[in-house]
Amino acid sequence: MSTLSLERLDSISQIAAEQWDSLVPSGYPFLRHGFLQALEASGSVCAATGWQPAHRVVRSDGRLAGLMPLYLKSHSYGEYVFDFQWADAWERAGRRYYPKALSAVPFSPVQGPRLLAQDAQVAGCLLDDLDLELHEGQVSGLHLLFNDGREDAWLAERGWLLRLGCQFHWFNRGYRCFDDFLAACNSRKRKNFRRERERILGAGIEFQWLAGHELAPADWERFYPFYAATYLKRGRRPYLTPEFFPLLGAGVAESVRLVFARHWGRDVAGALFLVGDDCLYGRYWGCLEEYDSLHFETCFYQGMERCIAEGLQRFDAGAQGEHKLLRGFEPVLTRSWHRLQPGLHEAVADYLQQEREGVREYQQDAMAYLPYRRAEQGPAAGIS
Repeated sequence: MSTLSLERLDSISQIAAEQWDSLVPSGYPFLRHGFLQALEASGSVCAATGWQPAHRVVRSDGRLAGLMPLYLKSHSYGEYVFDFQWADAWERAGRRYYPKALSAVPFSPVQGPRLLAQDAQVAGCLLDDLDLELHEGQVSGLHLLFNDGREDAWLAERGWLLRLGCQFHWFNRGYRCFDDFLAACNSRKRKNFRRERERILGAGIEFQWLAGHELAPADWERFYPFYAATYLKRGRRPYLTPEFFPLLGAGVAESVRLVFARHWGRDVAGALFLVGDDCLYGRYWGCLEEYDSLHFETCFYQGMERCIAEGLQRFDAGAQGEHKLLRGFEPVLTRSWHRLQPGLHEAVADYLQQEREGVREYQQDAMAYLPYRRAEQGPAAGIS
């Protein structure tokens, strides 16, 4: 029988990239060592920003057999699964909600694996360690966000609570070009899409796409003001530092796609995308000059065309945004799992049961706003 040993890592740099990546699906860039290392090395993720790395790995007879990205959080920002009300209720009861233990991709609400283990015994070793911290009161709760389902049985058996959310994803149903997508839409919406695109073309705006291997440091310097502008316009500090982006480009270059909107030779907007096995992920965008329909073109239509050009089946353009529905992005259910201190756990369980019913109803109601002709409209994607 193999001997399991668990390690707690204060930094992703404490494990070799090839070892960590040996368990991470190659087509999911957000858990690659290079991605997580870029977050930490740039100072975007650290104790000072409220994201203290506390990754877990399990070895079986010395060989890596399981891992979980993990952070001790001193706040609930940058997560996209909101628990501020839980924190407020717990602290009104005289208890401390932070720190909490969080398994997620910082600042990125993208579905994917969170607990990678070669078998149930390894998974149990990882979860036992988290349960111990919860039992000893070191954290108020355990949270695992935007997982892809492979961990569900392990978590449900231990009494974790399922929370549902809803995002909007676009699906490439074998389109050869953007006009094929338009042909699948009803005539009114088809005309609206064409008008939005014609506004950008008529304004003289063109688009420059760059893949990771084509990017130079100067290209990231071009991009950062657009990323930062999105936060600064709202009076907030950007989550990611300027140093993060060139490190990202070096760490997962094969996954990076950058697009600039240019007006008569000047950059006026930019957006960052990452590519997985069959999915395009829209992450960050910003503009320094306002043009009618520029956001829709840069973040949605350019991404759709990129999916078609690269043969990608799905386009995850980010969290929230019901305006995506009207442009063909279908409502998709997302998962998160939670295990909390006694008292809070039971109260949240009752709340989540009602919330799950509401989210499922919302998903079904949202389907009515899609632009597709009925014969072309596929089934709602998500959790059964």
